[in-house]
Order: sequence, then C-alpha cells, then structure tokens
Amino acid sequence: MSVSFNSFPQTWNVPLFYAEVDSSQAGTGGTASHPAIFIGQKLAAGAAVSNKVYAIGSVAVAKRLFGEGSMLERMVYRLFQVYPAALLYGMAVDDPTGGVAATQTTTVSGTATESGIISLYVAGQLVSVGVKSADTASVIATNIAAAVNAMTTLPSTAAAVAGVVTYTCQWKGATGNDIVVTDTYLGSNGSQRLPAGITLVHTAATNGAGVPVFDNAIIALGETQYDFVGLPYTDSNTLAAFDIEYGFGDTGRWGWMRELYGAVWSARRDTYSNLMTWGPTGNSAVETVLAVEPASPTPVWDWTAAYTSAAIRGLANDPARPLQTLEMTGVLPAPTEQRFTVAQMNNLVSVGIAIQRVNPNGYPAIMREAMRYQKNSYGQSDNAYALATTLYTLAEIFRRMKGAITSKYPRHKLANDGTVFATGQAIVTPKIIKAELVSEYSDMEYDGLVENLDAFASNLVVVRNSTNPDRVDILYPPDIINGLRIFAVLAQFRLQYSSAS
Repeated sequence: MSVSFNSFPQTWNVPLFYAEVDSSQAGTGGTASHPAIFIGQKLAAGAAVSNKVYAIGSVAVAKRLFGEGSMLERMVYRLFQVYPAALLYGMAVDDPTGGVAATQTTTVSGTATESGIISLYVAGQLVSVGVKSADTASVIATNIAAAVNAMTTLPSTAAAVAGVVTYTCQWKGATGNDIVVTDTYLGSNGSQRLPAGITLVHTAATNGAGVPVFDNAIIALGETQYDFVGLPYTDSNTLAAFDIEYGFGDTGRWGWMRELYGAVWSARRDTYSNLMTWGPTGNSAVETVLAVEPASPTPVWDWTAAYTSAAIRGLANDPARPLQTLEMTGVLPAPTEQRFTVAQMNNLVSVGIAIQRVNPNGYPAIMREAMRYQKNSYGQSDNAYALATTLYTLAEIFRRMKGAITSKYPRHKLANDGTVFATGQAIVTPKIIKAELVSEYSDMEYDGLVENLDAFASNLVVVRNSTNPDRVDILYPPDIINGLRIFAVLAQFRLQYSSAS
C-alpha cells in the first residue's frame, strides 16, 4: 500500500485499468462571493414574511417584498445604483410593539404672485410642485400633499388642512424621526427658488417611537455567510445584539466555532457634539457607523445603504485597499457651511466613528472606514481593529488558509517530522504543513494582502500537540499589508540656497 487511494479498494482483482480522480491538488482557490444582507422594516403592503431571508435580484423584487417607499426598498435601490453585481439578500422585521409613527409639517404662508415650481425634498427625494400666480396657501398646501402622495417611493404620506401639510411616516418607530423635509436644496445654482409671494416653514420629524426587536432576525441569519450587514439602527440594544452575533466570542461569527466572519455597517445623523458623546459608548470591532450631518436631506437608511454598497464594491475587489474617496452615489450631503470640519472629522475618528466628505463632483465619499473599536479589555487605547480593511483582510487570509488545508489534506494521517513513508501516502507532518502555509502566504503576499514573508516564516510555529496525537497546533503570525492613508510633508523652504550647500 504505497499510494493512498480514496475509493479504489486494495482488494480489487478484476483487470485492468481503473482511474480514480482526486482534485485535492488542483484547486486554485477560485473567486469567493461576498454576500450582503439589508435588514429593516417593511410596509404593510409588502409580501415578505418578517424574519425571513430573501434573495434580492432587483429593485422590483424589493418593491414587491417590502413595499414601495419602505426603507428596505430604498436601500436596495441605493445599492443597485452603486453596485449592480452585488449578491444581496434582504430581511424585514416587524414594527416595534407599541411603536408610534413619526410626523412633521410644512406650513405655507402667503399668496403666489408668480407662477413657478416648488422644489420640495422629502427624505432626500425631489418632489416638484407646480404653483400658479394667485394660488393661496391653502391651495398650495393641497397641491403639495397631492404631489407627495403621488410619489410612491417616499417614506411618508401627506394631508393638507388650512395651509398646513402634515406628513406621516409609513412605518412605526424612531427611525421615522430621521426624515427631513426641506426645499430649494440646490438653490440658484440648480435654478431652484420659491415662487414669489410665498414662504414655507418645515418642522423636524418628531413623535416616532420604538425600535424593532432583532432577536428572531438574528436567529434567521443561521449559519449562512453574510459578509456585509446593512443595518440602519444605532440604538445601544440593537448594536449590542449584533456585536454578539458578529463578535469574537465562542458563538460569534468571528469565533473559532463558526468562522463566518463579516461586519455590520450603519450610519448615524447627529451634531458633532452629540456624536463625540455617543462614540465612546460603544467599542465594537465588528461594527462601523458613518457620521452624517443633521442638515443632510437624505435619511440614515439611504446613507447606510450607500456606505455599505461602496464598501462592498471596494472590499470585494480587494479587502486590503483603503475605501477613502469611494463615492456614495445618490445621497445628498449637508450644505457646505453645515458640514463637519476636517478637525471635527479627525476627532470623530478618535471615538470610533467613520467619516465622509464631499468629492469635487458633489457626491459624498468615504474618508475613513473606522470601526467602533477603541480600547482593549483593560480599557487602554488599542488600534488593532481600527479599520474595516483589517477585518476583511483577515477574513480573506483565513478563508484562503482553510481552503488550502481542507482541499489538500482532508483525510490525511499525521506523523512526526522525520518519518519515512512512501511517496503517494496520505501522510502529513508538521514540516509539510508549515511549508504549505508559507507557500500560501507567499501567494497572498503576491496578491497584496500581506507582507514580510521571511519574518512570517521565521515566526510561524507548527507543532504536534503533546497530549492529542491527532492534533496540530499552529502559531500563525501574518503581517497584514497597510494602506496609504497619510502623506505628510515638511516643506522646509528656502529663499535662497547658500553657495556652500
């Protein structure tokens, strides 16, 4: 018995030629998929069953499952604008028990003295309302409500009484308070202005109360791989529940038992002061939350989807490459004078909050994909998981290593180094395993995931367990490649170099 066959029996005697196929040495790893899932609330008209995962191949499917104008339908729309090739799933959760829908108003004053167009924005979506000269406030308000109700992709419905338009969110819960109603967002540069003679006063959304319970949704995720979770909820209970599900504990997705990996992506709208207070309240290595200025007309579920979508496109192509400058297409930034300053963004990063700024073309772009992780278990500052690229690079490394070992040595025997055995025997030794790991590391270095091959090989430890002869223990020390994130120049200028120099 010099060759270890998997199927062909040693006792077979019937002539002549028999070929058993073994693919263990043929695989090159292939191209891994990076499935994403969006989790949020649906409308009553949506056909989806709550806490059930659905494959989402188009916006049309999302409309049918979650209801047109729902946060999930809008999130799917946003993703396919950014990354049409994404492998996407969706799951709806029930409105919170006892929840209340958010409301807000637009009060119209005056009588129009010219005809024109009101460029109204509801949750970042443009609603054009025609105005005729001599239209009264009551008429204009009625026309606004009709235009809003005719646009089925909006999260709110509207009703007008005596010149006041009241908007009501189509679902219940605190997320409805993030709906912004404004007008003339583009200003004169976009040829937007109110017709003469009228004014509009918009109130912030209020009264929305309640947060869905995600226990059953997390159970429904099961053991399926979801590398990206788009989750537009940043309350402490929700983030804590997903931190456990995606965490490094024994039962977490980054834990040794499950090895599913992935991270949670979200966005939070608030003032700089409030975000600086909120940031230190969390310390998750598997969650990233993007800071959004209060004046942005776009709601957090759109920001969440745009942030997640840009990240999927970037990290699926190269998990180690920084996401800075990747555009979040379709979301509207705050007006220039109401955006976070560079100094404020730097401070937000220091408390574990991701940041964005506007590219020259006017689209917001990721500036730093910061994770919420800030301190180690002793409360000391720690940057081990400061960036999303660290997590996704590690996941790629682990998956490649697991693929190599499980493909090449799925049913091998284990022997000590120095054991003499026939070529073709399904036997592996610690030195063989070490050589395999070094070879795989070399391939990953070539692919730009890691660096310092010699140092890795010198520090890699592969030994047979002293008490369990069937087990190999490995100390695996990868040096993850870094991103070019800071280019610092000391411009030590001269008015004239001396002749000596």
